[in-house]
Amino acid sequence: MSDQAEAGSLLPISVGAQYIKDLSFEVPGAPAIFTELAGAQPDLAVRVDLNATPLGGNTFEVVLNLAVDAKVGERVGFIIELSYGGVFLLNVPDEHVQPILLIEGPRLLFPFARQVIADVTSGGGLPPLMLQPIDFAALFRARMEHLAAQPAPDAAFNA
Repeated sequence: MSDQAEAGSLLPISVGAQYIKDLSFEVPGAPAIFTELAGAQPDLAVRVDLNATPLGGNTFEVVLNLAVDAKVGERVGFIIELSYGGVFLLNVPDEHVQPILLIEGPRLLFPFARQVIADVTSGGGLPPLMLQPIDFAALFRARMEHLAAQPAPDAAFNA
């Protein structure tokens, strides 16, 4: 097989592995908080963060960090923090690497991370928490706009 035929048969993105990198779950007010949570809709604060790290060649690690704080009034119902990682092999032009890592990578990982959170909350005596889908393209655009608005490192010295 020629090099061109081999390159054409390669997928643009493939997942080599996926895994729970770190997981923390706390129900600090247990068991009393279960009664309060049963009769109320908790206020949820969801935080999402992404990290992409080159591992060598065309291989990268993407880590989807999800954190949820649930409160009933002023009382903490539960806290869950999950870092869910994946190893990706990319076969794309360099200009597409960053968007694929920060949009497609987490998009592929999210359903599995969502299931881990549902399983952990259910196993912790709570109804399973089903996170709503996340628009990773919008997060990427917001990140790029934020970076573009930052002054260049030397700009402070030239002012």
